[in-house]
Amino acid sequence: MTVATRPALSRDLDPKPLAAAFARFGRLHIPGILRPADGRAIGEALAQAVPWHRSLTAAGKSYDIALDLLEEMPADRRAGMTAAMEAAAREGFQYQFDAWRLSDLMEAGQRTGGALAPLEALYDLINSAAFLDFVRAVTGESRVAFCDAQATRYRPGDFLNAHDDDVIGKKRLFAYVLNLTPRWRTDWGGLLAFHDLDGHVSEAYAPTFNALNIFRVPQLHSVTQVASFAGGPRLSVTGWIRER
Repeated sequence: MTVATRPALSRDLDPKPLAAAFARFGRLHIPGILRPADGRAIGEALAQAVPWHRSLTAAGKSYDIALDLLEEMPADRRAGMTAAMEAAAREGFQYQFDAWRLSDLMEAGQRTGGALAPLEALYDLINSAAFLDFVRAVTGESRVAFCDAQATRYRPGDFLNAHDDDVIGKKRLFAYVLNLTPRWRTDWGGLLAFHDLDGHVSEAYAPTFNALNIFRVPQLHSVTQVASFAGGPRLSVTGWIRER
């Protein structure tokens, strides 16, 4: 198999110093998580091959809408939906970005290969003994059992308001973001921001290419809105590390 279809963790990773930092802060930014060629192959698949859906909230409900259907929606209806979402976002939990539910497809046995093979292989990697053992070593959590995953694309105007990922019955131990945007500037937005109880941002991570962000659940966080002048979309694979 080629490097694009069998990704692996970087050989330079040492979980011991990472574990000390994670124990102190409950979150961590780990650069160079994948072999460089693997990161490039997966990033190219995200940029070129993914059949995106628009994921958003409106009137208190969550929707995944195929992009072609969204484009066919009457302009006045689309404008009304956007206005309602933005009004609700001022005070509550709202989001809008593009998504592809990778783990749902993999668990249903719906593999397509081809241009999407690098992403399907990434799903296998994050559910492999190598990755799960690495997570256990970094977090000190023996209950780590599996990861779910979705591909995400944040375009200008997209955002994810503050939330803590704590959903009863989901058994989420940690959340993760594998960043696969080739180039990003901090002032383009799209930052993974962690919130203090007094409303300040205690820390924020830029979506650095081939970096893994991992943090304990629950923890209040958001993705800041991508600026209108951003040089491209913010691409990542995200999800939760869970117990059975």
